[in-house]
Amino acid sequence: MTKRYEIAVLGGGPGGYVAAIRAGQLGFKTVVIDKDKLGGICLNWGCIPTKSLLKNAEIFDLMKNHSAELGIKADGLSYDFSAIIKRSRDISDRITKNVELLVKKNKVDRIKGFGKLVSQNQINIYDNGQEIDSITAEKIIIATGARPKEITSIPIDKKNIITSTEAMNLSKQPKDLIIIGAGAIGVEFAYFYNVLGTKVTIIEMMDSILPIEDREISAALEKSFKKRGIEIYTSSKVNSAEVKGNGVTVISERDGKEIELRAEKVLSAVGVTGNVEGFGLEELGVELFKGHIKVDKKTYRTNIPNIFAIGDVIGPPWLAHVASAEGIRCVEFLRGLNSHPIDYDSIPGCTYCQPQVASIGFTEEKAKEAGYEIKVGKFPFMASGKAFASGERDGFVKLIFDKKYGELLGAHIIGSEATEMIAELGIAKSLEATYETIVKTVHAHPTLSESVMEAAAQAYGEAIHI
Repeated sequence: MTKRYEIAVLGGGPGGYVAAIRAGQLGFKTVVIDKDKLGGICLNWGCIPTKSLLKNAEIFDLMKNHSAELGIKADGLSYDFSAIIKRSRDISDRITKNVELLVKKNKVDRIKGFGKLVSQNQINIYDNGQEIDSITAEKIIIATGARPKEITSIPIDKKNIITSTEAMNLSKQPKDLIIIGAGAIGVEFAYFYNVLGTKVTIIEMMDSILPIEDREISAALEKSFKKRGIEIYTSSKVNSAEVKGNGVTVISERDGKEIELRAEKVLSAVGVTGNVEGFGLEELGVELFKGHIKVDKKTYRTNIPNIFAIGDVIGPPWLAHVASAEGIRCVEFLRGLNSHPIDYDSIPGCTYCQPQVASIGFTEEKAKEAGYEIKVGKFPFMASGKAFASGERDGFVKLIFDKKYGELLGAHIIGSEATEMIAELGIAKSLEATYETIVKTVHAHPTLSESVMEAAAQAYGEAIHI
């Protein structure tokens, strides 16, 4: 007999499993369907395991290059690449098991298999092509996520030309690596492999690395990366990537001139595309747009009234915390709760290389394009007592305010703890805080977060320590 649910969630990533748990909390009879472990790309092959790798690299870098100034002897320092990879995989396994327990704790049913919509209320579940189950639901939430984008000039074989999934699970460290694409994924892997001694080259089509970030931030990170020995080609497109012998030859072009590069491995990090194929969406008439599901961004409803979609499958920003927030908003809408729409102009973005990069709101350039007269405040970590004591003096805080009202429009940080520091500014922006709010809020001393207060003060000529 076909089991009936009030809500069925197709996909168990940070959008899907969070939506399912919230639905369970709100009393909906709920099921979540996924053929793999819960947690999606983020917990299994993205956010969490990569942060494990990056922490290993950060510690090795600290001990190798800064131990002497800290008064610590680290003679004969070495690392075990396979052990680093294993730690990452072990952490991922433990966290995904915890998610399974959370789903069970909230009385959400879990079906393992590939779910396909055969009507607007029915999902059949398959294992290796064989139907193993079937359920019906009053409401269906599609949270099937996204996968690395493939382009014809970079033919991915997952052996020589790889994606981020293979890059975090290699059996052997490559001697040299070309990374195509300098977004968050590209620069994080560039940092990781460079620290461990791989010769890293980055090719980026736009005119800066981390091209969506504030230009001053991107320039500072590029300077730091070049100092580390990372080779960077911006404003460059890739004409071809071809496996030849025991490596890959890449032909890149800039200003009409071609350059030939060669490496043992090539990592394609040129973006992602939604997982919309094979789930019965087109047969059912679910409207798609540029490889993603089209939805109303307030309710997450598709063009079919009882079918909703959240997370990476509905397009940018492709961030786990956005998917989770969308899942919660969608389910709360279905329960009739007065849930505020997500402010997509106030989504924090984080990149976890060293120095870290974090931002929220307008860049300086975008604020001007939007017609604002602005005041900009900056405070370097070089002038921070806590940064000085910690030996992490690279980077700065940059805040952008509306000149007329003093409201915070954007915040940008590059530094060792930028991804933690951005939360304060997220709250400030959501509350429409002004520079005065930030300056008059007493910040603990000594902390890196004092730099936020000082940057706000500097915008109005009131900074004390610079």
